[in-house]
Amino acid sequence: MVMPDKNGENYLCFLPRVEKAKSEMPHTQLNVSSMIVETEKRVKLKTPDELLEALKGLCFVRQEGWWSYELCYQQKLRQFHMEDEKEKVVQEFILGVYDEEATAAFNQNLSDISTLKDPRSKDASQRYHAHQYTNGTICDLTNEPRETEVRFVCSEPRAMISSITELSTCKYALTVHSPVLCKHPLFQEERPVWHTINCNLLPKDYKQAKPDKVKADDKHIFMATDIDSSRHDSDE
Repeated sequence: MVMPDKNGENYLCFLPRVEKAKSEMPHTQLNVSSMIVETEKRVKLKTPDELLEALKGLCFVRQEGWWSYELCYQQKLRQFHMEDEKEKVVQEFILGVYDEEATAAFNQNLSDISTLKDPRSKDASQRYHAHQYTNGTICDLTNEPRETEVRFVCSEPRAMISSITELSTCKYALTVHSPVLCKHPLFQEERPVWHTINCNLLPKDYKQAKPDKVKADDKHIFMATDIDSSRHDSDE
């Protein structure tokens, strides 16, 4: 096809051919997530929990104004305030202790590859794997223990607490960026496939043939094949 540039010069461009699968969906648009079950049959993938084992023994701290938050992986999450001068904790609440049974129950409806993704979004960047932290400090407003859902998301370049939100009174959601989770295909963000379009500059005197002209010229074009050589010889 012929395409002009901003200077009005014409280029003859060749669009790439995208092969289609039997389902009529281009190969380049196949979703990696939809293929993961088939891949699982051939190669044993590590589950999110197996990948997150790299965080064992580590603690992460985030400060937001007056409060600081510390998450020790599969141990506990606390909210505290420390005096700068004395470096002494003057106020502290436990927002939850890691609950293995609650986490297993929360994930019981997941697939065999043990992945959890936010059902509200098909965007891989919003998928997460969750751990449940329960039995925290009693909340004065509800008279119930505080609890937190810790959500691990795929994100580079390092592991860190990115945010904490109070979903309802004394019930929290804490998001943790974790590069190790990016090793699992279901948490990798889908990247668009780029194709190269090759273009060649056309001569300035080039004129594109009009459709009507092309059709008229086509009437005068013919191709002869399989000529009978014996008949041709006899004519001579």
